[in-house]
Amino acid sequence: MKKRTDQRLGKRYKNDRNVRAKHASMDELYETFYSAKVAEGVSKRTLETYEENYRFLCDYLAMTDTPREINSVTTEILRKYITWMLNDKRKWEGHAHKSEANMTKGLSAVTVNTRLKGLRTMFNFLYAEELIQANPFRFIKPVREPEEEIQILTADQLERLLKAPDKRTYAGFRDYVFMTLLVDGFFRINEALQLKRSDINFDIGMAKASAKNVKSRRARSVPLSKPTLRLVKELLKENEDFGTDYLFVTNYGLPISDDRMRDRIKEHAKNAGIETRVYPHLFRHTAATMYLENGGDLRYLADLLGHSDLRMVQRYTHLSISALKEQHRRFSPINNVLSNMTKSRKTKRST
Repeated sequence: MKKRTDQRLGKRYKNDRNVRAKHASMDELYETFYSAKVAEGVSKRTLETYEENYRFLCDYLAMTDTPREINSVTTEILRKYITWMLNDKRKWEGHAHKSEANMTKGLSAVTVNTRLKGLRTMFNFLYAEELIQANPFRFIKPVREPEEEIQILTADQLERLLKAPDKRTYAGFRDYVFMTLLVDGFFRINEALQLKRSDINFDIGMAKASAKNVKSRRARSVPLSKPTLRLVKELLKENEDFGTDYLFVTNYGLPISDDRMRDRIKEHAKNAGIETRVYPHLFRHTAATMYLENGGDLRYLADLLGHSDLRMVQRYTHLSISALKEQHRRFSPINNVLSNMTKSRKTKRST
């Protein structure tokens, strides 16, 4: 019988993985990651977020005299970075239009997680591509966010808000059309701001959000009511002076920025006497909630919002207190108890 030999004898034991770019600088590794995401067709806004997240981390490394090297970004450093953001980072620091009173210490858990998200994606990529030997985010968990109830606008507040802009001016009328479109079309702010003349089909009454402008990277079309279509047509007529295809532009005919539109909406809310913090996404929350309260189907709402998963819609929408109280009044189990208690009771036997 032929004796078998162990083929592993004399072979070098391999444990560590090869690192193809172990001498690359941190900035070079970031550029590799960024270029890969560009090649994947990631949206412009997401790429900007990667830039911001990376810059914030580099600023922290510089502030703490930590070498700007990939090996400096350890799990320990990341935890210190998170703690600093939660407790010591000043909000709006360096912002030209924010007062000293607004620059309080400590960022919200939501903001911290947002700043970590792009970095987590970057280091996961570098590790998967074998460009780094260890992933410092392996044991970093997202900061626990408080599950606060999302506020929505009441019908009265929404009406007051839509009445606030001075529609005799171009900017006022533009803002009025913009807010109306957010409600009627369930758009996110940048989906609406990027709308062009060619995206509106007046024959069938639909507006299309292009895939490159949609968060999910899937184009979607939503119906618009006839009053909204008339407003859109009127605004496009006004825009003919500028020779632009964009629907929402400045007084000079240039596409208006999301920051500028947010400021405009805040100003209208202030003028309308609305104390609730008003921001563009609030229109989407409000529209989705009112749609359900009016008897709209959850599946169709998912299509209108651009969600493929019904669970996303259930998490996204929050029914108003009035609707919640009405449902409770109709279906509370106490009704079963009270109905039995109000029935006439027989205390004596028939003779």
